[in-house]
Amino acid sequence: MTSDPMTIVPVILSGGSGTRLWPVSRPERPKQLLSLTADETMLQLTAVRTQGFDGASVGHPILVSNAAHADIIDEQLQQSGIVDYQVILEPIGRNTAPAIALAALEAKSDDALLVMPSDHVIADLPAFHAAIARALPLVAQGWLVTFGITPDEPETGYGYIQTGELCGDGVHEVLRFVEKPDIANAQRMLAQGNHVWNAGIFLFRADAYLAAMQKHQPNMLAAVHTSMEQAKRDGAHIFPDAMAFHACPSDSIDYAIMEQEKRVACVPVSMGWSDVGSWDSLHAVSSRSADENAVRGDALLLGARNCLVHSDGPRVTLVDVDDLIVVVSQGDVMILKRGESQKVRKVTDALKALAADRLT
Repeated sequence: MTSDPMTIVPVILSGGSGTRLWPVSRPERPKQLLSLTADETMLQLTAVRTQGFDGASVGHPILVSNAAHADIIDEQLQQSGIVDYQVILEPIGRNTAPAIALAALEAKSDDALLVMPSDHVIADLPAFHAAIARALPLVAQGWLVTFGITPDEPETGYGYIQTGELCGDGVHEVLRFVEKPDIANAQRMLAQGNHVWNAGIFLFRADAYLAAMQKHQPNMLAAVHTSMEQAKRDGAHIFPDAMAFHACPSDSIDYAIMEQEKRVACVPVSMGWSDVGSWDSLHAVSSRSADENAVRGDALLLGARNCLVHSDGPRVTLVDVDDLIVVVSQGDVMILKRGESQKVRKVTDALKALAADRLT
């Protein structure tokens, strides 16, 4: 490993469909391409997240995305003043491990890849930048580093990371990755104290990641390598060979790589993070009134408390009701009780079944 200063290359994963925020988020325009928490879209907020970091040089971002979103990604990045970037356009989704390998093969071998989902919120950027700086010495030594969110409640919707001994400045060895727990196990881990939420944000050298993939997932690496060798290029767009990439096994970085490797570390950090994985979590990170209502669009709330209203046109009026989620988008209206927004999956599943029935 070289001792030369590393360049941090943001790798932005933008392949998700965001169905948990239906009816606003849809496959043709998933949540990362929407303005949900600010005037900017979540992708735009992610793309500028490393601006102002002074612990190392930051290179141009590499995005890995669904090919169907190429034009809108170009438009949004350019609106944010980002003109130097690359977009690797997947012909089919193969989960995060192959997606990151595509970026690692495109980057220089000694680049430090800062892997970030495109649809998360980070409110405290200085805390995020400080965590990156603490991780860099281990990254230079070839460690694979992940960032864990210091938990403030026994959340059952996230995976957890159990941390061990210190191996750097505020950096711990990873003992194990934990699946999304039931409430009893979540409470136990919170009380135990050495567990953090798995945010899906990583930092490692490109060559260290590829070496780990060669060790643990050689077939995956071979397929990704072939797809990039035979890729077509058009300006900022890179099109991996479809036949080779279709042959690639599908798996997440957690299962395929991180749980298999020995030198894996975690930086616990509190940085105002949310994966905005539901309408409830959007309510939690949104600006709210004195009555704890979060409103986006035209709404009249009279005696309503703890509600979220999101409308793309028609005025929504709520009178003397509490704890509701009301979403109006693209001609669809959805109303849920707050705390039950995970049931959106029931809606999308029912709509798929209804569409299939109409075709038969």
